[in-house]
Amino acid sequence: MFWRHFRQKKPKRSIEPSNLPAMAAEEDKPSAMEIDDVLPSPSLRLDKKCQPPPVPHAKSAPWVEKYRPQSLADVAAHRDIVDTIDRFTNENKLPHLLLYGPPGTGKTSTILAVARKLYGAQYHNMILELNASDERGIDVVRRQIQDFASTRSFDAKASVKLVLLDEADAMTKDAQFALRRVIEKYTRSTRFALICNHVNKIIPALQSRCTRFRFAPLAPAHVTERLRHVINAEEIDVSESGLAAVVQLSNGDMRKALNILQSTHMASPHVTEEAVYLCTGNPLPKDIEQIAFWLLNESFSTSFKRISEMKLRKGLALVDIVREVTIFIFRIKLPTSVRVRLINNLADVEYRLSFGCNDKLQMGSVISCFTQARTAVVAAATK
Repeated sequence: MFWRHFRQKKPKRSIEPSNLPAMAAEEDKPSAMEIDDVLPSPSLRLDKKCQPPPVPHAKSAPWVEKYRPQSLADVAAHRDIVDTIDRFTNENKLPHLLLYGPPGTGKTSTILAVARKLYGAQYHNMILELNASDERGIDVVRRQIQDFASTRSFDAKASVKLVLLDEADAMTKDAQFALRRVIEKYTRSTRFALICNHVNKIIPALQSRCTRFRFAPLAPAHVTERLRHVINAEEIDVSESGLAAVVQLSNGDMRKALNILQSTHMASPHVTEEAVYLCTGNPLPKDIEQIAFWLLNESFSTSFKRISEMKLRKGLALVDIVREVTIFIFRIKLPTSVRVRLINNLADVEYRLSFGCNDKLQMGSVISCFTQARTAVVAAATK
């Protein structure tokens, strides 16, 4: 009896037209299990880790990115190269490009401005940008770059896509050989732009397939003009001597000049020559003149003592002193043979300092170089 009662099936309800509304209402009611399994709304599921990071305020952005040229007209220098690339773009005859030169001379900014002019709002969909921080071995060339180059663009106005390889001299030789065939195969639909600092690290097969442009270090006039634009936009107090110091320390590197200007402005309300040199840790020009005076006029022991005291008091590095004194030598009158020997000896000292040799021994070597030069000048004068 118990087994029969257990196996007794629940009587089926007859489906009649009059029962359909009631059955539908019962099916629409969620069960207790269904209520427990209901997922929260997307707004409730997002925790703090999943939320997108806040957009940084414009004032906190680095000036290097804030004032990066957005068009070819904003590029600070190299107007001949920029005008040539602009002409290629207007005539829809853009070749494969190889831009090389020292850092901070406008290579990446130029090619990004070209991409913005070509694609406009579709900029992010039509360009593949790979930097030195990305893996760029032979697998990346065969998969990621080849997949991007082989697909057709949805924008009918844009005839070709652009592959930007920044710091291309860091690519392996195998990746460069694989890229050679990809460039030939997809020339009809894709253009390649290679950017590097050392062109001798690019294989000749890639160099011959690209139009080469060398970006030389920026002239002081162009760096000054761009810095004045930033100074006026940020409304900061910069003296003429401070601006000249920033230009001199940048050595034609626009990125370095902007970083020096911003760091000095953050450290001091008034950007002066002394504030720039103190912020960057470089010796002041008046200190270099004083050190050069001791080297050219004082005895060995006196020079060693006074230079050591100045190094300790102002926290100067011997390698910076050697570099600045070398530049100072070109501004004074010396016999050619003496100047050549002195510069050669200072070059050896700087080379030894790069390997971490003892500072005191190398400072003695610097003083002895100048002592020999003084002896040679006196001997030449007595003849």
